[in-house]
Amino acid sequence: MTIAKVIGSIVSTRKHQALVGNKFLLVETLELVDQNKKRFIAIDTVGAGVGEIVLITTGSGARCSIDNSNAPVDAAIVGIVDDENHLE
Repeated sequence: MTIAKVIGSIVSTRKHQALVGNKFLLVETLELVDQNKKRFIAIDTVGAGVGEIVLITTGSGARCSIDNSNAPVDAAIVGIVDDENHLE
C-alpha cells in the first residue's frame, strides 16, 4: 500500500465500460514515505476528496477493490487516513 494526498479530480466522459460510474482522483505520494514524489490517477472506492490523505493499493488488489477483476485499474483508493499525527 501507498500513502498519498488527493490533489485533484479527473473528469473522463469517455472510458472503458467497466469504469463507468467510478470517480477518478489525482494523487501525489507523501514525501515522508517516498523522497521522489509521484503523481498518478487512482479510482476512488471510499468517497475521498481533494486535500485528504489516503491509502492506495495497486495492481491486482486495485482491481479487486472495485468488484471487477477484469477492469483496467492499476491504482485504487481504499482508505482515508483519520489521524495524520503519526506521519511526521
